[in-house]
Amino acid sequence: MQHTREDASFLERYLSVFKYSGHALELVWSTSKKLTVLLGVLTLIAGVLPAGISYVGKLIVDQVIEAAATGAAADRTLAFWYVGLEAALVMVMAAAQRGLSVCQSLLRAQLGHKVNTLILEKALTLDLTQFEDSEFYDKLTRARREASSRPLSLVKRTFSLVQNAITLVSVGGLLWTFSPWAVVILLVAGLPAFFVETKFSGEAFRLFRWRSPESRKQMYLETVLAREDYAKEVKLFGLGPLLLDRYRDIFELVYGEDRDLTLRRGFWGFTLGLLSTAAFYGAYVWVVVATINTDITLGDMTMYLLLFKQGQSAVSASLESVGGMYEDNLYLSTLYELLDEPVPAAGEGVLVGDAPSDGLRFEDVWFSYPGQDDFAVRGVDLHLPPGQKLALVGENGSGKTTLIKLLTRLYNPSKGRILLDGTDLRDWDRDKLHERIGVIFQDFVRYQFKVGENIGVGDVEEFENEERWEHAGERGMAAPFIEKMDEGYHTQLGRWFKDGRELSGGQWQKIALARAFMRRGADILVFDEPTSAMDASAEAEVFERIKDLTTDQIAILISHRFSTVRMADRIAVLQHGEITELGSHAELMELGGTYARLFNLQAAGYR
Repeated sequence: MQHTREDASFLERYLSVFKYSGHALELVWSTSKKLTVLLGVLTLIAGVLPAGISYVGKLIVDQVIEAAATGAAADRTLAFWYVGLEAALVMVMAAAQRGLSVCQSLLRAQLGHKVNTLILEKALTLDLTQFEDSEFYDKLTRARREASSRPLSLVKRTFSLVQNAITLVSVGGLLWTFSPWAVVILLVAGLPAFFVETKFSGEAFRLFRWRSPESRKQMYLETVLAREDYAKEVKLFGLGPLLLDRYRDIFELVYGEDRDLTLRRGFWGFTLGLLSTAAFYGAYVWVVVATINTDITLGDMTMYLLLFKQGQSAVSASLESVGGMYEDNLYLSTLYELLDEPVPAAGEGVLVGDAPSDGLRFEDVWFSYPGQDDFAVRGVDLHLPPGQKLALVGENGSGKTTLIKLLTRLYNPSKGRILLDGTDLRDWDRDKLHERIGVIFQDFVRYQFKVGENIGVGDVEEFENEERWEHAGERGMAAPFIEKMDEGYHTQLGRWFKDGRELSGGQWQKIALARAFMRRGADILVFDEPTSAMDASAEAEVFERIKDLTTDQIAILISHRFSTVRMADRIAVLQHGEITELGSHAELMELGGTYARLFNLQAAGYR
């Protein structure tokens, strides 16, 4: 019974080489039907011609001997015709091989683009929790590094296997006339090398999976050493040699494993490859002896020797294709692991809440980040009616930004619920919910786009609407410095592209503020430290502008400057994820708690 299970496992393992061939063929077919059909036709032609060329070669030799013996002009002419026929077949073979190369080159570019697009499309559907999971990032790294080239590799090897199978059938048919044992020798001689290649392919893949974190570390170090936004600190702190040494250490670790695998693979491949060579020369001797004994003609000998060479090459190529297909299947599994990641259902949920005038409610909301036991938010109860301005204050790590992530449904509460217009956020259509909310995060993205496009990202539907850019720029207080630029809203920002211009931290924050005002349909605006790079006077002006421009909207403000948050209708003090104080500035000052202490402490710094 144990032996049967082992045999089944062995068979299942080696049949797995075909597991993803259907997926790969489907990908190639959907990429270019014409090129796929042409690839198939050329493969068929390239598979049949070698045996035909060998057979014509036999006819040439026998006809030359016949012509030399008879001296007849007709025999001489027929020999030349056979030579011309072989030349024609060789040219067709060369054309087929060149055509296969051209098809594969064209498909490589198209298929690489298609698979990378599939990966990026998948990334757009995933939750923030998946992006913050290191194991998911390893999966994404593996897929992007290898899977974009592997589908075509698998298809090439599949077609190569078909081509060599056709060659083997035609070659084997001719060899069978000499001896069935010749066919057996041809097929069996290559098997040991095949099993060795398959074994080492599996080891190579396991190494690839195991060291995905190291690959990501290398890519990160490359980014730190070569990107302009890291260059200042790397140079001033003298970090370059330290980081470069780490980069080299990772390479040495990875290279050492690759070297050991390559040496073992090379040794066993060469050793077992000698069996195939020995089998060929044994057959060579067999054919030569048969010719000497006049059992076959000189032309037959020429053909059989050529057939053995072609058959040996076809067996070797077939086994190499199967071994490569096994490796390709292993790598392709990383792509389909990523593509099969669960995603939230799209296009589902309500578009209008049960109580449109109720505003926003947090009801006993608790939340812990994936993989962590501690709660980042603890039992938060809060109600914000339309038009109310709320300020969130507290130390770093108190849960302010986490509350915003929950509000925008980047995460779902671990316990409790959040309601918008009387309906749980989990029941809302995700796109509709995001239309209702405009957010500036503390770590907002500084896109290497034009100024106007940097503002336009706030509303993708109006991304290129220049009139909206200008209106949002005015509301976000960015218009004065934008209008001083030579190209205005068409000025390229950042240093990645030609003529790019860099902005100060405060100017970038005004761009981000304008971005929030792009979304006209938003009735909840969130400002997470939107003025941290501005001076106190500019910050007060910004908060006053926010208050004036959000009369009918809920506005949530996060800031460490108490002189500005006092403008809010209510202020919530967070400590360790809990709201410990809630009220207006006057109410909290009268309470004499944490807010009053921190306000007075900060105010003393300005005296």
